[in-house]
Amino acid sequence: MIVPFNHVLALAGLLFLMGIFCVVVRRSLIMILLGVEVMLNAASIALIGASLLWQNLEGQAIVLFIFAIAATEVSIGLALIVWAYQRTGTVDPENYNILS
Repeated sequence: MIVPFNHVLALAGLLFLMGIFCVVVRRSLIMILLGVEVMLNAASIALIGASLLWQNLEGQAIVLFIFAIAATEVSIGLALIVWAYQRTGTVDPENYNILS
């Protein structure tokens, strides 16, 4: 492995923290969805780094499933956001309080 595993984990951790920050701070449904995607990519980087470190292909196979789940999540999420925007005229998550 050319890059040390500690550096790969540091990159994955930094990306995951950026995704959490985007989910918590942003007030747009699209940015929240983007933050979730960044977190999934950070988990994929950590799995690929571990897979390369231990010379095992299971981590890379799991990443393929993560990519499939992420693509499905984006398509369904964007469809729901478009539907919610057509219904209310905004993508602010504060306006979607259904329980009250």
